[in-house]
Amino acid sequence: MQPDIEIARAAKLKPIGDIADRLGMPDEAVLRHGPHIAKISLDHVSSLEGRKQGKLILVTAITPTPAGEGKTTTTVGLGDALNRIGKNAIICVREPSLGPCFGMKGGAAGGGFSQVVPMEQINLHFTGDFHAIGAANNLLAAMIDNHIYWGNKLGFDARRISWRRVVDMNDRALRVIANSLGGLSNGFPREDGFDIVVASEVMAIFCLATNLKDLEERLANIIVGYTRERKPVFARELNAHGAMAVLLMDALAPNLVQTLENNPAFIHGGPFANIAHGCNSVLATRTALSLADYVVTEAGFGADLGAEKFFNIKCRKADLKPAAVVLVATARALKHHGGVDRKALNDENVEAVRKGADNMKRHIENLRQFGVPVVVGINRFPSDSDAELKAIEEAAESYGSDVVLCTHWADGGAGAEQLAEKVVALADGGTADFKPLYPDDMPLWDKVKTISTSLYGAADIIADKSVRTRFKRFQEDGYGNFPICMAKTQYSFSTDPLLRNAPSGHVVPIREIRLSTGAGFLVVIAGAIMTMPGLPRVPAAEGIRLDENLQIVGLS
Repeated sequence: MQPDIEIARAAKLKPIGDIADRLGMPDEAVLRHGPHIAKISLDHVSSLEGRKQGKLILVTAITPTPAGEGKTTTTVGLGDALNRIGKNAIICVREPSLGPCFGMKGGAAGGGFSQVVPMEQINLHFTGDFHAIGAANNLLAAMIDNHIYWGNKLGFDARRISWRRVVDMNDRALRVIANSLGGLSNGFPREDGFDIVVASEVMAIFCLATNLKDLEERLANIIVGYTRERKPVFARELNAHGAMAVLLMDALAPNLVQTLENNPAFIHGGPFANIAHGCNSVLATRTALSLADYVVTEAGFGADLGAEKFFNIKCRKADLKPAAVVLVATARALKHHGGVDRKALNDENVEAVRKGADNMKRHIENLRQFGVPVVVGINRFPSDSDAELKAIEEAAESYGSDVVLCTHWADGGAGAEQLAEKVVALADGGTADFKPLYPDDMPLWDKVKTISTSLYGAADIIADKSVRTRFKRFQEDGYGNFPICMAKTQYSFSTDPLLRNAPSGHVVPIREIRLSTGAGFLVVIAGAIMTMPGLPRVPAAEGIRLDENLQIVGLS
């Protein structure tokens, strides 16, 4: 089959005004970024409040291989399929980060004949939202060092500045740096560092804010560092939040595009799920729920990360009630968890599929803890054998789960119509009784332990005395009602990326805890996960170029 970029380039796109008109949007609400991309004005978004809400469907996945298992592809295919069977459906996905685009995983516009388009613009700079988020983050960083340079009236302890700079690229060399070197005129040297944009608290705030006023209030509440007396210093004390909100005000409007089958899609916000909360913006989701009967969204990586945070953070904070969950499974990933080497994943190995199905079983059991009905969607790859696919179906059925084989990668929405029918039956069946995994008033340490033991299969969690002291201090300072945002490897239920399948009895080491007062959660970093990724030995960037006709090649 053709590469994704060629399929996307050959698509017959409709003018974005036609897509918006289908949703009943007045022309003045459609802020065009070229012929096929638009932002929807915040005035129009606010005018939708009070409308009847559609049903929310989450697409998540089993623990993935490094290449991913097709959550976005399945989200797009399911959205197209719902429209094909006569339902009014919109998809909501996250914006791609340049880090994976030029690193290992590639873009995030779906694949095959289940893509959002225009794919090239979406995977690159799109509407500039990430640049605005990075600029707001780095403005705050600049104002911190500027304040210290001009006398440090707030009394910052340079050793306890917690706010880091960001860039939307994988660059391990920037994880820890020394800034303000080169002489007196450059300020006071101190240790600093960069995260990738998607790990910034500004990104989390952007995705959880409900309007511009809420955005500015959340930005004001960011803790950027501490004094020598360990008193927190907030962004509002630097008078930074107003300018940050100004940088973000245009970006906060949701982005509207279309699928290959000309169905509406919102793409807005893009936190990773391994180092952030992994969900698209609340504004885009609520807008879609006001315009459609069914909204299909996704959450990053496996269900132990993205889905857990979707339920425990996004749904909790935005008062969302998901109606059904699709768990994406692939023969390739199950063979990986069954012990097959990555180079042999395209070879038939039914026994490895059966062995690796324990990973799928745990994800099914985990999702059921949230009270939402689950269906397994098998995302078929060209190398899958009928025997392997049958083994997945038998395993899912033995766990008491509905299961549907899908071919949307090759066939577009037509290949996911059976999945769409099943999702409608589950969503309309009224069996969903959503509940978060833990209550707000559970102590912070116990929340982390609950996630680790109930979802990861761990026996316990451990941390150094200094980390446990921070847990205690945050609890005593009034942040005990915050949810937890776990940061750990996406390749295992444990913190060891090489420990595949469904390990149990392991211990989760807590390395660090970061307080995100603006976002309203605590980031708990477990194991060796980094909030600034590095490039692989052979980054995807080496294969991306312009051809003789000045067309992009190699972007996926």
